[in-house]
Amino acid sequence: MTIANDVARDIAAAMKARDQTRLAPLRLLKTALVNREVERGRPLDDAEERQVVAGLVKQRRDSIEQFRRGGRTDLADREEAEIGVLETYLPPAADPAVIERAIADAMAETGATGMKDLGRVMKAVMPRLAGLTVDGRAVNDAVRRKLSDTSQ
Repeated sequence: MTIANDVARDIAAAMKARDQTRLAPLRLLKTALVNREVERGRPLDDAEERQVVAGLVKQRRDSIEQFRRGGRTDLADREEAEIGVLETYLPPAADPAVIERAIADAMAETGATGMKDLGRVMKAVMPRLAGLTVDGRAVNDAVRRKLSDTSQ
């Protein structure tokens, strides 16, 4: 069953339950999926659907950061609730040990020795983590820490 089918089913359930907290992000997700499908001109595959969901989650995380900086905790809390709903459609988050292992393997493969190799390491790490839910910014920070440790 595709994410779009799951979302349609969950929208109906949220409407019956009058659960506005779940309904708003579900409608947003359905709209984003339909828009991407129209943009592509064909039905989306599972990876593309997950990519849409991950993009929406990333947007929410960026918004939370901005809202907190602006002192709008009420809006940040609402965005966090939406992330909770959206994340149910993504695979579980990658274990930090898996991320560390992928970084170590990528560094060994690319022969990275310092910060100048950041791009090559990131290019090698991200495919290793495909299919897992990972925050690219967190992976980038971890790679930077590892590279700064090796250059000293």
